[in-house]
Amino acid sequence: MTDPTLVAVAHGTRDPAGVATVEALLDLVRSLRPGLRVEVGYLDLVRPSLDETLAALRGEAVLVPLLLGAGYHVHTDIPTALATAPHLRASVAHALGPDPLLATALSARLAEAGWAGGPVVLAAAGSTNPAANADTARMATMLQAHLNAPVLPSYLCAGSPTPAQAIAHLRTKGHTSVAIAGYLLAPGSFSRRASHSGATLTSAPLGTHAAVANLILRRYGDTLEQATLSLGSPTPPQSPHLLCRAPLKGVSFGMH
Repeated sequence: MTDPTLVAVAHGTRDPAGVATVEALLDLVRSLRPGLRVEVGYLDLVRPSLDETLAALRGEAVLVPLLLGAGYHVHTDIPTALATAPHLRASVAHALGPDPLLATALSARLAEAGWAGGPVVLAAAGSTNPAANADTARMATMLQAHLNAPVLPSYLCAGSPTPAQAIAHLRTKGHTSVAIAGYLLAPGSFSRRASHSGATLTSAPLGTHAAVANLILRRYGDTLEQATLSLGSPTPPQSPHLLCRAPLKGVSFGMH
């Protein structure tokens, strides 16, 4: 029996390097699981769109969001796309984050950037969905345990504190050297914004780290084990959570 197709659901970016990174990551996934059909569908800006990818498939599929938290895209965009593909028997895996495998990848990227200790600011895209930002906070806790160093969560676009605010807070506590861990999958506007936040050093996005590829396959496998594949149907629409908004006032800092 043929295994269900793994459909990687990526956000999309105008940056060609970001698209190339996603494609290289999926090539790594294919190399780790020969014979498994792996396709990609983008939620924005890049083709094939998720709708186009789903329309071309037949049989069974598992959608694995290449997203680091369960925000608007997971709760609304992906179910909406599935509603256009009633011919598929499909299920949706959890978002990639938070997960200890990502702590492994983040730690490696920090080491590559020259980090040798000291506080770290975890820079995520951010969401107006509080649950998605809570995922980032949990990831910061996991990374802190992995590094044995203080880690603060921060949000580049929606939510607070911003990376610059988190860095400023740590420096008021006497830390002169503060690193940013880029909690981003691929290069793009957010990674460039993170690199201009005033940190001593900024790590590269997660990219093609082997831990990320293994996590994608684990999400796929866990979904097959935990759920009986059924006809994809959308969940009821939820209140939209916008991708970006101005940082909130009254920033609260908590060390994780």
